[in-house]
Amino acid sequence: MKKKWMAMAAAAVLISGCSSAEPASTNEQRKLNPLTGIQSPNNAHRAVAVVISNHPSARPQTALEKADIVYEILTEGGITRFLAIYQSEYPDKAGPVRSARDYFVELSQGYDALFLAHGYSPEAQDMLLSGEVDQINGIQHDGDVFKRDASRKSPHNSYVDMKEAFHAAEEKGYSLDDAPPRLSFLSDGEAEKLTGDSAAVFSIRPSANDLFQSRYEYDGHTYHRKIDQIDIEAENVFVIEADHRVVDAKGRLDIDLASGGDAFLFQEGVMNLVKWRSQNGRIVPNTESGPAFVPGKTWIHVVPASTGLNKAVNVEIDGEGNGS
Repeated sequence: MKKKWMAMAAAAVLISGCSSAEPASTNEQRKLNPLTGIQSPNNAHRAVAVVISNHPSARPQTALEKADIVYEILTEGGITRFLAIYQSEYPDKAGPVRSARDYFVELSQGYDALFLAHGYSPEAQDMLLSGEVDQINGIQHDGDVFKRDASRKSPHNSYVDMKEAFHAAEEKGYSLDDAPPRLSFLSDGEAEKLTGDSAAVFSIRPSANDLFQSRYEYDGHTYHRKIDQIDIEAENVFVIEADHRVVDAKGRLDIDLASGGDAFLFQEGVMNLVKWRSQNGRIVPNTESGPAFVPGKTWIHVVPASTGLNKAVNVEIDGEGNGS
């Protein structure tokens, strides 16, 4: 195992040493989507962050597959919840939408996103109602911006109508024209040269509850994950470990998303052990020089440091784990 970790650390150095031989022109940069690094005809609009349920009663979700970046993070009781960030395209509706936690709000602020949720924890409520965050919540907008699906049971039946959300945002005086800060991406040539431990199939188990285990398979171009019948694609799967602390009798969590730590980065069918850091509120690989994400969609999983990456992540090698 020690040799394995040394090999992965060496591979991490290879990633950190990558840098583009020639920077793209300003015009070329403008054509690249700030959150995916892929060419897009119009990038001059704001990101939108939506809190989406991952409870079994909420599956299959609507529009998760359209998000540019998705964070999957624990809430109470070993249940995960998503923060889906949309910018390259806006869905007509997304959901089921659930209540905010303070760490979802903080992550959203890193992308200067319009924040959409239905409900809030006490800590999140203080942040959202203070005026420091551009936000629309189902507590105040149930029935107009957030529509109920009669075929599903509450609280897993609230869906945000994006057109109505933008109308409400304009009424509140929120700007929708400013693109989020641009992420850095490897060039196609750099992505082709990536090395690391083979990781075509792997699973992530953030808690003891197997209902929230996810499994990814690489098809030679991208990673695929199934949530019920919905196919999720991601070019980057970034699994970070962070300190989790229970803060109240309901099991709400305080999660340290500022201090950085160890992470597994999956891309191009390989895995590398890297460090993560908070870049102005956004979780990114902490490399010595240059970018680390390949162009495309990114899923970021946050697992407890007390569990650890090796226990939370299982890489299948010849049909058996654990290669991590």
